[in-house]
This record gives sequence, C-alpha cells and structure tokens, in this order.
Amino acid sequence: MSLIRPDRQASPRGMQTSIKFTSSIAYAAHSRHRLDVCRPMGARMAPVVVFFYGGAWRSGNKELYRYVAKALARRGYVTVVPDYRIYPQARYPDFLEDGALAVRWVKDNIASFGGDPEKLFLNGHSAGAHIAAMLSIDARWLAGVGLDPARDIAGLIGLAGPYDFMPLRDETLKVIFGGADRPETQPIFHVSPGAPPALLVTGGRDRLVGPGNSTRLAAKLVAAGNTATVKIYRRIGHYVIVAALAPLLRHFVPVLRDIDAFIAETLRTSTVRSLRQVSQVPVDSVEIAGT
Repeated sequence: MSLIRPDRQASPRGMQTSIKFTSSIAYAAHSRHRLDVCRPMGARMAPVVVFFYGGAWRSGNKELYRYVAKALARRGYVTVVPDYRIYPQARYPDFLEDGALAVRWVKDNIASFGGDPEKLFLNGHSAGAHIAAMLSIDARWLAGVGLDPARDIAGLIGLAGPYDFMPLRDETLKVIFGGADRPETQPIFHVSPGAPPALLVTGGRDRLVGPGNSTRLAAKLVAAGNTATVKIYRRIGHYVIVAALAPLLRHFVPVLRDIDAFIAETLRTSTVRSLRQVSQVPVDSVEIAGT
C-alpha cells in the first residue's frame, strides 16, 4: 500500500479542492485483488462510490481510471476503484466473486477513510457496469460475503452497461461466459422486487453496447416495483460516456451532474433501510439529453 501526496486543484464552487489517494490496498489474496481509495481531504461520513472499470472482462487496470476516482472524490465521494481477475486467468463468475470481495472490504474498512458504509453506491462502465449490476440485482454474489444488496447497497449507477446481451457472437466472450446463450449471466434475468434504485446512463450512438440494454433493464426493474432512471445522451458513444468524467469533457456531457443528482436524491429520500421499507414511486421515464 502506498500513499500519494494530497492532490490540490481548482474546482467548482462547493466542490473539494484537495483529495488524498491511497493505492494498491489488498482486499483478497490474488495479485489482482488490489484497490485504490481516493477521498476528499477531511472526509467524514461521506457517500461512497465503488467504480468497476470496463474492458470486456479481459483487459483494464485501476491505474487507467485514476481520473474517475479523482473526479468523484472532488465531488465529495470517497471513491474506490478495484482491480479484479480477467480473462484468460478468469471466467464468469470469477469477476463477480472478486467484485463481491471488494465490496465486503469497503463495507468493513471505508469508515477509516472518511466514508459512510451505509451510503454505498456501486458504479461501473461497460463490463464494469455489468459487474456492478449483477452485484446489485443478483443477491447471491453479495450473500456469499455476508451482504445483502437490498440492505447494503444504496444505489446502482451504470454507464453504457451490457445488461441483456445474449446471444453472444464474439468467440472469446463465449468462452468467458461458458456458452453463447446463458441468460443466467445477465443482470436482467435476475430482476426482482427490492433492488436498489438504479441510474442507467447510455449513449444514443453506442454501437458496442446498444442503449436498449439500459432501457430494457430499467423497464424490467420498474415492472418489478423498483426505481430506475435512464439517461440517454443521444450524440454520445460508448467510450466518451466514461471519458466525460475527465475535466476536458465533463462540461459537454453531464455525466457527473447526473450522478450527483441521483446520489443526492437517493440519500435525501431516506436511509438505505427506509428506502426498502416505504412505498416507492418508480421513475419510469427515459430522459434523452441533447448532448
């Protein structure tokens, strides 16, 4: 584990101007079981965001996404970015088990970094959004580490996620998921009442993971009595939607603004427990942004 010096940068009014970054904390035994924590200086009981990066379950590392961690930390969130095992060393469901272990570590340890474990949001882009959604919707993965998404996850934030993408055509993906058509590997297959509120953000020009993945999952969540909101940025493709968290693009694509609004509204509505107990009004509209 290494500690990087506090990072100071000018930021919008009300945003954090300095953050602290702690890298490569072990959350389990494998060499890829490492995570980074980025937090506002002086954070106390701050909301927590666990971000799973994409890479088609076969590439990626947390160092590439430090800009995401820093962007979210400057908005006031204690942010965690874990590595997880990828193909060819891993196949489904190894990366889900790794994600669950990372969430367990966060639940147990994030208070010492100024985060509130009762305000825990799972976020991901592309394959990482699939991981975040499976952990939030299919309760068996978190149950394996003694957690319950209905109790322990405040919300799901998916960016350009593949939630309903069977049958597979890519030969490597067929190997990763154990066949061309295994619906049980899809978040949409596991939707039931009691799922955490979801914000599903997608691009109208996404040719890699079509926006129908988000609209179909949201519709099924709402039909089961859950809360789901879809944001479609009609001129945006698959990669720009996560790159928009970087300073140069964030003013053109309001991903951070929409994440802020979702987290604020989710927390304002109630505590995690009362969100599961009171009658909820689903947000079943689809907002298409002009971006």
